[in-house]
Parts: sequence; structure tokens; C-alpha cells
Amino acid sequence: MERIDKVNGTFGRRAPAVSRDSVSPAVIKRLPRYHRYLGELLRNDRLRISSSELSRIMRVTASQIRQDLNCFGGFGQQGYGYNVKYLYGKISELLGVSAGYRAVIVGAGNLGKALVSSHMFERRGVIRSALFDIDEELVGKTFSDLKVYHVDELENYCRENRIDIGVLTVPRDAAAGVAETMAKAGVRGIWNFANMELRLDEYDVIVQNMHIGDSLMTLCYEMVSKEDKHEARPEVEGK
Repeated sequence: MERIDKVNGTFGRRAPAVSRDSVSPAVIKRLPRYHRYLGELLRNDRLRISSSELSRIMRVTASQIRQDLNCFGGFGQQGYGYNVKYLYGKISELLGVSAGYRAVIVGAGNLGKALVSSHMFERRGVIRSALFDIDEELVGKTFSDLKVYHVDELENYCRENRIDIGVLTVPRDAAAGVAETMAKAGVRGIWNFANMELRLDEYDVIVQNMHIGDSLMTLCYEMVSKEDKHEARPEVEGK
């Protein structure tokens, strides 16, 4: 007989959670979107939401939402939908929001300062720890409550403070060397804005290569595609 699991909020037999390694990259990329939309619902005091309503908000099919969440065991209840707070909490766990990861930003230029001054890190549970740069005029100064250290101190600082994440906003020719320094100090993840493909497989370090220009080019492509569709439409008689 089907039953309602009071612990995880699923209807019937709980869908078995699969290994994280077997979850497709497409599903993983959608998890932050779930987190963001659910956070907004919580701020608006929403207690529950159906998959169909969530699909309208996110512009993802209800079937896709159910499939995505079933990869991790499923969190809904038939006839009730999803408990927003519970689902937000579970997705936060999946995304490591409560893991207390510590990060340093290497490169105190315009991008580094912009990242430090945003609330992006704290909202995602990542603790900003320090800034690093080679510019002697910046070393010792403070930006958004973070002190700037010389990059020569990077390895010791990362090791002594158990830094988990390194954010690279350095010139591309310096990125590989800085990343290797952090990897040797025990950093486990690199968020790379150096506009080059960086890999650290030999250190078992995860690298997320960010190319801001790619997003701009994707936008331009979609705009051109839309313009082409308009131009291809036959003119309506009488207009």
C-alpha cells in the first residue's frame, strides 16, 4: 500500500536517491535555479507549491522538475506539492550551502573588488576570508572588510586557514601558477575568471572555468536568431 512518508514528505515509496556521480550535468546546473526561486518564495512567505506552479515560475516542465528532484530521492507529496522551506533546505544541503566553505580571492582588481563587495558569497554559505594581489600599493589595504595580502603569502595562508575555494581574477598568464600554489596548500575548488581553460586533475582539484564573454555571445546569438525569424515571416496582405 502507498503511504505518506512524514519524514521526507514524499508520497508512497521513497524514490531511491542515486549517486551524485551519476546525476547529469544538466540537472546539477538547474539546482542553483531551484535554490534561487525557492528562496524568493520563502521571502514571500510561501509555505508550499505544486510542481505545475513551480514550472510556470521557472519555465521548466513539471515533469522535468519531478525527474530532477527524484534524482535525490524526491521531496514532494501527491495532492500537496512541495513544502517550500523543506525543499529549500534539502537543495541547500545538496549545494553545500551549510558546509561552511572558506574562500580567498586572488586578484584585487576591478573584478575581484566587485566580487568581494557583493553578497553572493554569504548568501550561498561561503565565507570570504582574504584578498591577495602583487600590487604593493594594495597590500595591507582593506576592501569590504577583507585585508589584501601579498600573493607570496598565499600558500601559507591557505594552508593555515584551511581554505577550500580559490577565486581567480588574475591575468590569464598568471592563473595556472597561482592555481597550482593553492592546490598544493589544500584548496579543493577553483573558481576561475582568468578567461582560459584551467585543469588541475593531478591535484584532484575541481575547477569551474567562467567565461563571461560566452554568456554575452549566447545573448547575441539568440537576438540574431529572433531577428532572422521576424525577417523570414511573410508580410500580411493589407499591411
